[in-house]
This record gives sequence, structure tokens and C-alpha cells, in this order.
Amino acid sequence: MLTLYSYPPLFGVADNNGYGLKVFAFLSLADVPFRHEHIFDASKAPRGQLPYIVDGNDTVGDSETILGFVTQRYRLTIDAALNPVQRTANILINRLLDDLYWVMSYSRWQDERFWPAFRAALLREHPSLTEEGLAKAQAFNHQRYYYQGIGRFDPDAVMARGVANLDALAAVLPTPGGYVHGQKPTSIDAAIYGFIANIYFYDIDTPLKQFVVAHENIVWHCCAMHEAISWAD
Repeated sequence: MLTLYSYPPLFGVADNNGYGLKVFAFLSLADVPFRHEHIFDASKAPRGQLPYIVDGNDTVGDSETILGFVTQRYRLTIDAALNPVQRTANILINRLLDDLYWVMSYSRWQDERFWPAFRAALLREHPSLTEEGLAKAQAFNHQRYYYQGIGRFDPDAVMARGVANLDALAAVLPTPGGYVHGQKPTSIDAAIYGFIANIYFYDIDTPLKQFVVAHENIVWHCCAMHEAISWAD
């Protein structure tokens, strides 16, 4: 059976990282049988990053690569009805989510307004973690943000960038009652859920959460997707 390796849950979602939750949601929506292994150590992962899957003799990393691999291997039809314009829109939305990822991560590990509450939540929900270990992880992430570029901005500018991403996403999502490409969720809905659930269910009042909560169509989409998948593993 296919095994998904990703970060552990937090705040009631199956993975506290948007990319891992995206893959989890996709596999669940597409009815692909799988085991879910929660880990923190990514040293054995392709490129040293989570999530990744092991399926038979194949080990595959990167969320988009995973979705493509699983779709081909299991002949999935979740996106079969999409037209070229919709497929192009998916690429654009995924790139927006890639940018949003950095803001979300920064808000947790670097923004001193929210880092203490995030650290406390991790220690509370995952007793195997230590203060020393989290301090090392924080220092590592600060270095990542600096070289990526977002770490060179002040916190308010970073949050403004994330809110702008969410504003664009709000314009893409339909009014409550539908998904991006119609009445049934497709892979792009799984991707959006992966990130928005890690904002909406996040029990810390960041500017990102404030924006999401204020937009009925984003909240509806997140909650509908949350109900559509089963994450109790």
C-alpha cells in the first residue's frame, strides 16, 4: 500500500504543513488507499523535504510530482474533465500558494508576535519535541527566509504580501456552494485546502486568519473540503 510521509497534525488538521495536507486531501478525494506516517525528520526524504510517498519500489517527493505520479499510476480521473484554460488556472493558483507558503511559515517561525504561541502549541501537542530542538529549527528557518528573500522584510510587509495572495484567492473561489471548477472538488481544491486549513484552523490570530475568517467563500470552501476528507488515521 502507498505510504505518505508528512509532518504531524496540529490544530485539528492532518498535517501542519500546506504541502503535506494538500497530498493527503488529494489522496482522500481520489479514494487512493494509503497509510499516513507522521514524521519530523526529513533526512530520508527526496531533496530532504516533506512530504514524500513510498509506493512499491518508488519513492517520490514534491507535492505536484506526487500528484502527477499517483494520477498516472492509478489512472485517476479527478481532473479528467478539466479544459486547457482550467489547467492553466491550476498552475497559476499553485504558484500563488507557493508564495503564500513562505508567508505562512514566516508567521509561525520568525514573526515574534506569533512564534511564542506556535512554539507552545507544538510542545503541547507533540511532547517528543524540545525547546532546544525548536530553537534549532527556528534558526534554520530564519536562514531559509533570508536566502529566499522574505526574511529581509519587516513582519508587517510580509503579512501584507500574504493578505494580497489571499485576496487574489478570494477572487478565484466561487460564492459558497461550489468549488473552483464546478460542483465537485478537483486537485486544485485539495491544494487550496492544504494551505487555507492551516490558516483557518490555526488557533492564533494572525492577519492571515483574520482575512480568511472575514471571507465567506474561503471559509465555506475550507470547511466543505474538511468534511469531504477523512483525516483520522
